[in-house]
Amino acid sequence: MSSKFLTELSKEPNVREIHAHSNILCIRSQYFCAAFSNEWAKKEDGKYILKKQNIDPHLFDIILRFIYYGNIELKNLQGPYVLKLLIAADELNIQSLITHIQGYLIKHQTEFLQQNPSDILEIVYQHETFTDLWDFYLEKICEEPKILFDSEKFINLKAPLLELLLKRDDLNMEEIEIWDSLLKWCFAQQNVMNDPAKLSNEDITKIKNLLHRFIPLIRFYHIEPTDFFYKVYCYKEILPQDLIHDLLEFHIVPNKKPKTNISPLRKLSLKFDSTLIESKYSSIFASWIDKKIFSHYNRKNIPYEFKLLYRSRATIWIAKIQGSTKLIGGYNPLDWSGKGWKYTTDSFLFNFADRENISTTAPKLSYIKSIGADYAICCNNEYGPQMGDLNCPNSNNWSYVGYYYPNLDNNGITYIYLQVIFFVKIDFFENMGYSDDAGIGADTKLTIIESYYH
Repeated sequence: MSSKFLTELSKEPNVREIHAHSNILCIRSQYFCAAFSNEWAKKEDGKYILKKQNIDPHLFDIILRFIYYGNIELKNLQGPYVLKLLIAADELNIQSLITHIQGYLIKHQTEFLQQNPSDILEIVYQHETFTDLWDFYLEKICEEPKILFDSEKFINLKAPLLELLLKRDDLNMEEIEIWDSLLKWCFAQQNVMNDPAKLSNEDITKIKNLLHRFIPLIRFYHIEPTDFFYKVYCYKEILPQDLIHDLLEFHIVPNKKPKTNISPLRKLSLKFDSTLIESKYSSIFASWIDKKIFSHYNRKNIPYEFKLLYRSRATIWIAKIQGSTKLIGGYNPLDWSGKGWKYTTDSFLFNFADRENISTTAPKLSYIKSIGADYAICCNNEYGPQMGDLNCPNSNNWSYVGYYYPNLDNNGITYIYLQVIFFVKIDFFENMGYSDDAGIGADTKLTIIESYYH
């Protein structure tokens, strides 16, 4: 049986008739099954007549071609048109086409998806079948939040979507940046100037009411004291007073713990591919390499890029002590080629008492003594890494005296049994003047390789 369709645009002269077979449409789409059985379509002279005013005739042609032939050509369509096609496929409930178009957008239209993130996120959010696109888009925004949060239309984002994003543990922003963005959004919703010193009582009430649902989503305890004072405390009139009191107490009273359970630190994406340590270590290592002992990098200004590679020159090695949570490691600014001792004054050893919680106990750091620079690094492919008097006679049994690299552990010989060891390797950018010199500058790449000793 054939069916006649009238796809109507805004005006009657633009009506176009499209003919197809109802039995084929019913097999490929639940929508058409419902349309032909629930009297959505009129029947005249043995043919169904269905009017679709909200689907462009050209899109309908593309969909019919997919229904009949099982393939579709999208590469000549612009991103906005592909998105309209996806919406039409969703309305007609053609699941295979929905999956196909989502895959194409993810693979070939990433740039388009980033151009208008707030509107596209809203569209995807409204369609439950766009699961692949939703997952991809959320992951992309969490990985690169500036796509959305720095866009002009961020302030137009719907509250439920903003709430959903702020709940994410993987939102790749410092907490103070999230707070600043939330304030920008809230003040824009109420058309109020973002100046806490000039807020009227009416403004305070409006902002406070709007902000209420988002307060539990901001991880205030992970905001640095300086940022808290200058960027949070000044908004105390729009924040719950018990929260302000608890935060003040937390920042002022030494060793004061939060009164309530707090959400964990967000997992910022630093691409630190290791099963042994987390990305939070990278800022510490980068600071030590640049000899910033008292003023560490934070996770936003680390001048290194972390990637998993096989070969490199400068190296950070890290090992876990068997049966404990303790880590020990070192930095070799040279390489491991050749055999015998190498001279450097830039190498160091370190340890962490508890790799699970590096904030509770300060790590120990020891640079090579000037008198021991000739014995800073020992290269021998028959042993593990040897630096000064930290010696690795076999794969699991290490010893440490503490003369050339002092103050890592108790005085005297300590035997260390290693379970896992991995190497963080550092490559120089070729366009930044790579040379055989051992100097480490800001234009380097840290790369990681893991190996396991048995």
